[in-house]
Amino acid sequence: MFRKGLVASLGVAMAMLSLTPVYAAPLEPKQYGDFDHYVLALSWQTGFCQSQHDRGGRDPQECRLQKELPQKVDFLTVHGLWPGLPKSIAARGVDEKRWMRYGCATRPVPNMPEAKVSQKCSAAETGMSLEVANNLNSVMPGAGGSSCLERYEYAKHGVCFGFDPDALFATMVRLNQEVKRSAPGLFLASNYGKHVSRSDFDAAVAKAWGVNSVKAVKLNCNGNPAYLTEMQIAIDARAINEPLSAKSLLAQPHPGNCGNDFIIDSVGY
Repeated sequence: MFRKGLVASLGVAMAMLSLTPVYAAPLEPKQYGDFDHYVLALSWQTGFCQSQHDRGGRDPQECRLQKELPQKVDFLTVHGLWPGLPKSIAARGVDEKRWMRYGCATRPVPNMPEAKVSQKCSAAETGMSLEVANNLNSVMPGAGGSSCLERYEYAKHGVCFGFDPDALFATMVRLNQEVKRSAPGLFLASNYGKHVSRSDFDAAVAKAWGVNSVKAVKLNCNGNPAYLTEMQIAIDARAINEPLSAKSLLAQPHPGNCGNDFIIDSVGY
């Protein structure tokens, strides 16, 4: 865990601090729009890669090519943006557990083709523009290439809502940049490779968006000692096209499994 080696250069330039502006339409569902929140899932990429390595499988391409970055906050990358369970789907007997597992493939509705995590590239192309794809590639290391994370995310969490793909992925890019510039993002960057306390992280969240927003942020960890793999932020669906604020974040039922302290993992294994 602490024997960190430098690996080969990353094919996609993750270290970009500024992105080409993309003026996409507001994110609006065309159907099944009766849900109350989104979850913005941001990976701490070095921790994600460490977790894949610890499981003993073949590391994804973006992890095999991972390298140090001059701006450590750029290790905070996009996993996805997940709409909550629509009331119209819940009324058909679907619960939260089934919705989170199957998303758009949930039966009896929306009952669309299942996106399988082991076969991401089997999902259909998203149809996003080249401009948006270029911006997404700089903040979602698993996009394109042999990983196809963007196809999987759209097939599972986007297509059944009729989201414009440019609007969906541009929203992910915008929110990622907002979090990077926030007190929590700067906290992660300034503590790169260190042990931190959850209370200190929560203080950074409170500084950014108010004390009531602390419960809006879920942290997931792996390993013993625990290291951060992902941050999940619950956002009011009515405010998804607005900047993050105390009014736009919603409490989640669980804070995650990181415990009282954890490591902000650094590059290598």
